[in-house]
Amino acid sequence: MNEELLINADECYRLAGQKAAHYFKTLSEQVMQQAYVPTLTKDFQAWKQNHIHHYSILSLFSRKRGKETLQGYRHYIQWLNYTGKLDDYLDRSISYIYLRDLGKSLQSGAVKKKIQDVVESLKEHLTHTKDEEDSSDTYNMAGLYRIAQKEGVELAMIWLVQKLKMVSENIPEGLHAEHAQRKLIKIIAGVIMLELEEMSGQESPEERTEKLDRAIRLGYCYGLTYPFIDDLLDSKILSSDEKRKYSNLIRITLTTGSVPELGEWRGKNADYIRFIHKELREAFEYIKANQRKETRTRFFEQAYVFYQSQEEDRNKDLSNEHYTNEEIFLPIILKAASSRLIIRSIISAPMDEGYDSRTFYYGIYNQLADDFADMFGDMKEGAVTPYTYYLKYHEKRPDLINPFELYWTVIFHLIHNVYHSDPKTCEVMLDRAINGLKRFKERIGTGKYNEIMTLLTSGIPKFNRVIQKMVQKADDVDFFDKLLRDHMITLLKNERKEQEEFRDTIKTVRNHINAYLPILRNEKTAILKNPIIDAANYSLSGDGKRLRSIIAWAMGVKEYGLSQSAIIPLLQSLEYMHTASLILDDLPSQDNASTRRGRPTLHQVYHTSIAELTGLFLTQKAVEEQASLESFDVKTVLSLIQYSARKVQDMCEGQAMDLESAGKILTLEELSIMSFYKTGIAFEASLIMPAILANAKESEIAILKKFAYHAGIAFQIKDDLLDVEGDEFVLGKPVGSDAEKQRSTFVTILGIEEAKKTMWEQYCLASEALKEVPQNTSFLKHLLNYMVNRDH
Repeated sequence: MNEELLINADECYRLAGQKAAHYFKTLSEQVMQQAYVPTLTKDFQAWKQNHIHHYSILSLFSRKRGKETLQGYRHYIQWLNYTGKLDDYLDRSISYIYLRDLGKSLQSGAVKKKIQDVVESLKEHLTHTKDEEDSSDTYNMAGLYRIAQKEGVELAMIWLVQKLKMVSENIPEGLHAEHAQRKLIKIIAGVIMLELEEMSGQESPEERTEKLDRAIRLGYCYGLTYPFIDDLLDSKILSSDEKRKYSNLIRITLTTGSVPELGEWRGKNADYIRFIHKELREAFEYIKANQRKETRTRFFEQAYVFYQSQEEDRNKDLSNEHYTNEEIFLPIILKAASSRLIIRSIISAPMDEGYDSRTFYYGIYNQLADDFADMFGDMKEGAVTPYTYYLKYHEKRPDLINPFELYWTVIFHLIHNVYHSDPKTCEVMLDRAINGLKRFKERIGTGKYNEIMTLLTSGIPKFNRVIQKMVQKADDVDFFDKLLRDHMITLLKNERKEQEEFRDTIKTVRNHINAYLPILRNEKTAILKNPIIDAANYSLSGDGKRLRSIIAWAMGVKEYGLSQSAIIPLLQSLEYMHTASLILDDLPSQDNASTRRGRPTLHQVYHTSIAELTGLFLTQKAVEEQASLESFDVKTVLSLIQYSARKVQDMCEGQAMDLESAGKILTLEELSIMSFYKTGIAFEASLIMPAILANAKESEIAILKKFAYHAGIAFQIKDDLLDVEGDEFVLGKPVGSDAEKQRSTFVTILGIEEAKKTMWEQYCLASEALKEVPQNTSFLKHLLNYMVNRDH
């Protein structure tokens, strides 16, 4: 236990509670007096001049048609730019981020200048993207890695990709995976934004890179608490006893500064809890190690306030009708403020009284807006929020404060007391409020919306008419972060769906191919008891990935529309050729491997001569199958066989290069050429042979070859990395064999870190090549992701 990090938890929470109680008292008095109504009514009178426009009948029709034809993120940005609305749209969006996420005052000249610079830069990016580019380019892995390269934080990005993959794979069914991923990404982005804002601009490139690298990792470490603490404790995955035990571990960690041992944990959640404990411990230790001494205590205090307020909120029961207004609202004030204040202390930013106070007052505004948007889902889950509690008990409890009225009171208080009636702040906050109501109305429907508004505004009918007029008629109140959020959710859902389809395709086609691979004996071989067919079937029956034949199936059937039954000989030939290459590669005269696919290699089960003959047998069997492609014209089949023969020659040359290189130090260029000949050519063949059968254009074949070249090298680099970092049990073969044989690999030439960067560079080049492929490239995109993220 580190005494230096001990905090007085009870005193810390008591002082925070006093501050929240004072703020809530101020708000409560304003609600009771309805002091916000005349002032905000007047504000709306001025505000509507820029948001309620009078159009001619003709312009209304064209305007309506314009918006109805908008489909998706990119189209909407283009429409805004075309109509001249993009500048204002981005200005209010960035201004709101400076208010909400960065705790800034929009009255500051320096802040205004920064907002203007960001708007201009963002507009340049959004409007100068080529039309033919996928609208998700900026948000896919290749696009993000390119950004990371510019900032010199490639290793942090590689680390983050691995971590996000791991989290995604370990989100249980009871939690919302897309929500968890989006929340994590949002928090990481928030920490990076705050770090950038804290920079003076005088940092050297090395200092900037170091700070951004740390911000990425800190953002992930902090963000991890949402799926693995907040969401987990809110869910029904853990039992009541498990929740108590788990909560106690967190409390001990925050009050002592040390993560306790997990101890014995039984039941169906044991493995999951052990995994989470390990990841959270690593994250916590990283945050603690990167804390400055002068901000460390503040971090633990804010973290404890956040955790404890969450616990108080979480442990409420909607069936209890006796909670006071303070019990309902104080934890919300505390958790909403502390969740944002933590970020500043995580990056060890110095104390800023203005930031702290603005953030403290601002937090409840966002929380009430979120609770309003989620009220029906929360009610279904039985969660206690100001809205669910008011909806259930407002008739029994006239003393309850109406959360909708409190929401407008907070807006009034922020605009006129915290931000001193600043016109820009007023504009942005009213934009946001009306936009939230518009989105809510659109989501739940007019009937349900009117019903809930009647209930929540029964005490402020005149003000409600003002609000609803704005909701009905006001334009230009939408925000980029909401568009981005919706776009990201769509991308994550599509990505998950595509991944599932990719995995299903792999599994289905693999089983399909496996059924056609065994070689049957003819009458002559049965009489002579020839061992070659048994040897061939032994090698073919191993637990192979069948990637090459699966790629050929996906390209042939899915993309080119070839008959599945017609290309079966092609799929067989690819597996026969690949298996032959493995048999020969494992021989004592070559790699002298002892295991392959988790089993003894063929020359150990039989003997070297049989293994050599089996490799030759399978090579010729592959040619026989290619010659059996009866559904295609003779010229096309001959072209395919010619191409296949050349590729086998190239692969032999690649293997010869590999053998000759043993004990020699190769250059990166030599290794890249050798790797492509050994590995990339097989991927190329899987893409090109179906294209040949489909009579694809030469230009398209050239693009596929370009993709195969970069994907093949990325695949080989991953193999080299797995030989150093992989799990022997998962790989099915010993690790460290390359070093033992003194063989040049990307790792031995570049080192682990540079090898990873080179792999991702090849990934980006392959990904960028896919944009030029005219077919649907979803399968190839996920194949590429699999290549660099696999563990075997």
